[in-house]
Amino acid sequence: MRFSEEEVRAAAKTAGFEASQIARLTDALRRLPSPVSEPVQRFDLIHLLWYAGALIVMGAMGLFSTLAFDQMGGRALTATALVYAGAFTAAGHSLWHRRNLRTPGGLLVTVAVAMAPLAVYGIQEASGIWGAGGDPGRYHGFFVWVKGSWIPMEIATIGAGIVALAFYPFPFIVAVIAVALWFMSMDLAPWLFGIDALSWALRRKVSLWFGLAVLIVAWLVDLKRPRDRDFAFWLHLCGLVAFWGGLTFTSSSSEFAKAMYCLLNVGLVALAIFLGRRAYAVFGGMGVALYLGHLAGEIFEDSLLFPFALSMIGVAIIAAGLYLHRHQASVSRWMATRLPDSLRRLRPAHAAAAI
Repeated sequence: MRFSEEEVRAAAKTAGFEASQIARLTDALRRLPSPVSEPVQRFDLIHLLWYAGALIVMGAMGLFSTLAFDQMGGRALTATALVYAGAFTAAGHSLWHRRNLRTPGGLLVTVAVAMAPLAVYGIQEASGIWGAGGDPGRYHGFFVWVKGSWIPMEIATIGAGIVALAFYPFPFIVAVIAVALWFMSMDLAPWLFGIDALSWALRRKVSLWFGLAVLIVAWLVDLKRPRDRDFAFWLHLCGLVAFWGGLTFTSSSSEFAKAMYCLLNVGLVALAIFLGRRAYAVFGGMGVALYLGHLAGEIFEDSLLFPFALSMIGVAIIAAGLYLHRHQASVSRWMATRLPDSLRRLRPAHAAAAI
């Protein structure tokens, strides 16, 4: 458990510690390898505003760019991207180093990284060098369409993200890199399969396998995660979106295949406990809900008892969550003592406290 210095002082005062004892306690805590006096990271309203602002800026300069924005011309687009990147990097650097505000500073640097594809797009548009993919059209299409012409933009984004991480180790930058890698997997797939365009079925397969690969990388990062920064979180989230999306949108008329889909989602919920990652439970729960919706709409459409049985299942799931909440320490001890050594080594160190 991690607490701020104010929380430690308040708890010690409540417990009847004298001022001199509190001072010795906080001094001892500061000398620990991972100081408890560092502020605890919480996702409150302030953090929500910071992240929302950064996402709006990135969306405005990318996904929501208008035709008039594209008509500025390649040189103007590159100049705009460079000015934005420079300004946001300077502001982020100031917040990061001079005011020790790592979250808003890191978010501003992330916005600067997100300007990389726009800068490269402007250079390509001005020079007319698009590669084998040809002119891909509007910049807005980078976030929508699969085209080989986008690959230089994706490479630049990944490179900018890696450089930014070297100077500003902020986990959200990993999300931008992961999305760029996801786009690249789609854009490279036609060339790898020797076809002109990806079919919907092939896109799903590429997304599924790419997501699985990202989840494996996220798990490896988790095994060596630093105490104070969670770089794996965004990898888990991006990998789950790609994997679960590719899995969910795979159509099948087989009831056995759909039942296997449900079991896979139950497995995601189990992974949430094993890895200490609640995101797996969220996606797994949505998958199970989709399967139950299929049963209600098609298999048991005329069954009177099905809604009542389903509600009982929901109550049982809530009860299981309450049980885990009240007995998570004993559940963690059970897993620590009963799991084979080979599995214990694969479980991240933080998982026991994250159920």
